[in-house]
Amino acid sequence: MADVTARVHLVSLGCARNDVDSEELLARLEQGGFEVTDDPEAANAIVVNTCGFIDAAKKDSVDTLLAAADLKQSGAAQAVVAVGCMAERYGDELAAALPEADAVLGFDSYPDIADRLRWIMAGGHHRSHRPRDRRKLLPLAPAERPAAARSVTLPGHGAPATGPRVLRHRLDNSPMAPLKVASGCDRRCTFCAIPSFRGSYLSRGTDELVGEARWLAEQGVKELFLVSENTSSYGKDLPAGARALELLLAELARIDGIEWLRVSYLQPAELRPGMIEGMLAVDKVVPYFDLSFQHAAPGVLRRMRRFGDPDSFLGLLDRVRSVAPEAGIRSNVIVGFPGESETDFATLCDFAAAARLDVLGVFGYSDEEGTEAAALDGKLPDEVIAERLETMSRLAEEVSAQRAEDRVGERVRVLVEHSDGRTGRAVHQGPEVDGSTRVEGRRHEVGSLVWATVTAADGIDLTASEAS
Repeated sequence: MADVTARVHLVSLGCARNDVDSEELLARLEQGGFEVTDDPEAANAIVVNTCGFIDAAKKDSVDTLLAAADLKQSGAAQAVVAVGCMAERYGDELAAALPEADAVLGFDSYPDIADRLRWIMAGGHHRSHRPRDRRKLLPLAPAERPAAARSVTLPGHGAPATGPRVLRHRLDNSPMAPLKVASGCDRRCTFCAIPSFRGSYLSRGTDELVGEARWLAEQGVKELFLVSENTSSYGKDLPAGARALELLLAELARIDGIEWLRVSYLQPAELRPGMIEGMLAVDKVVPYFDLSFQHAAPGVLRRMRRFGDPDSFLGLLDRVRSVAPEAGIRSNVIVGFPGESETDFATLCDFAAAARLDVLGVFGYSDEEGTEAAALDGKLPDEVIAERLETMSRLAEEVSAQRAEDRVGERVRVLVEHSDGRTGRAVHQGPEVDGSTRVEGRRHEVGSLVWATVTAADGIDLTASEAS
């Protein structure tokens, strides 16, 4: 049986929501007696939190698991375990296709992850074919189990914890931390498989989130990045109902040390009247809107099982800018969706030019297993999708560069994140995907908030001069 001081290394792949799960898993493992190490070669067990969203992410997950398995030959590793979205979605298939992994664990395995990992390290390898019932995955009969670690449950999953509440073992010391406000999704977009393995929308309670946010503030976090599959739905399953998001933001704004509150992934169809104004009326909520448009042509949106048209989307953008002219606004679109005509694509291009978004992520359509879109007719040739992807990406880059140029002369507040003491993000820039801002002048501690005037733009990246 593995020693209680065994070392574990965790690799977190995919989105910020996965990062939160990774931090909570590490906290569970620590409470269960494991030592967390950043060095995979020194680890007795390697856990890979996989992403199963698109083909590229799946390949990255498999490559990472194979690289980890190599360390069983050259390092201290005794076990390699897959968890996360790909493990949940393709448990049986992944276990059969990847014998190099010692176990593939679904979400229901998270509460007793420390016990399970000890059992695996003691030789409890997976069978080549798993029962589909996730509750039977790696069954631990009482006689086989090691001494139980304290019983705990991830926030927002399952029953209340019976031991001290698990918070998180942070993956880094960044002054920004994602705060996962919900899991799952009730929308049934034809191109998306997330509801099939993440389940229906489940909001976390306000008290639980505020407690976690206070803990993050104590760790030096200055910015909370609220994440979920659809943050505009937050609270619809709670007593507070429609205004739950604004009420949560107001509670988070009262926490000492937290300076910025940033909200991600808002569905345009769910932004009820007054919601934008209500959010921005809360102190510390930054003027930033991550709006999920996906397309603009009404016919394509209907095939996606989404709603809207160019006029309604542009009207929404006008509403945002009337309240906060300096707001950062980003979105994503899919080109080459089944049935997308040349006219549909032209409508999308015209919308992108008129919308003047700070950042627009562009993705070429590809069939995703288990989705309704994969069975739709009207599939476009790969070369047409590639051509439209190139055209839209070039347009998006041009618009973003112009938006950045328009900010020259603007006074912005920058959160310093880099050890150079000068590089970080302006208030309109979301983490990782919206560029950076370098403040010329003296060095500042990581986590400092600095006022500066934008002096130049390079693509979506800015240079600014510290305000006197």
